[in-house]
Amino acid sequence: MFGVSDYGAYVAAVLVFLFIPGPGNLAILSSTAKGGVRGGLSSTGGIIVGDQVLIWLAVAGVATILLTTPALFVTIQWLGAAYLAWLGLKMVLAKPGAGAVVDIPVGAYFRQSFFITLLNPKSIVFYMAFFPLFLDPAVPPSLVTFAAMALTAAALAALYGLGLSLLAQHLAERVKARPWLSQALQKTAGGLLIAFGLRLVLTK
Repeated sequence: MFGVSDYGAYVAAVLVFLFIPGPGNLAILSSTAKGGVRGGLSSTGGIIVGDQVLIWLAVAGVATILLTTPALFVTIQWLGAAYLAWLGLKMVLAKPGAGAVVDIPVGAYFRQSFFITLLNPKSIVFYMAFFPLFLDPAVPPSLVTFAAMALTAAALAALYGLGLSLLAQHLAERVKARPWLSQALQKTAGGLLIAFGLRLVLTK
């Protein structure tokens, strides 16, 4: 289908990667906690757009440039790590009650998740290595092939983000009566964001 050798396997692989805990999942959860389902969906949109930028940069061969220019790759890595650490620190140091649903423009959640996604050059390299696994060797890859794979990834991410936002909202209602638990979860999420940032630059 569209030059993809095993479309079902491709869909399954994308779903597996969506379920792996990472900064994107934390961004959706924290955005839902502060802005409700609307905030979570806005965050999901930022992740999707960021992923699409990285996917098409990978298709264009930017991964090769990053790998052959170590200084540029490392610079982008450190920028991404610093951004994650800054977001995580804000969550850790937030005063009690800061995790409640507040009226923040949905664009803020979108931008936050967009930059979390975009400032990870390893994602470009990942897509560069991931896509060829599912290309049909009997069909020369074309823009239609990559567009089908990119749109599939976007659609699956949208459905996943919706489900995660609804689940997070449901759980938020349950912990609302326990402020200490809400604070603990927020600080834990902040600590994890800092850890993800450190992992981004310390792992090779």
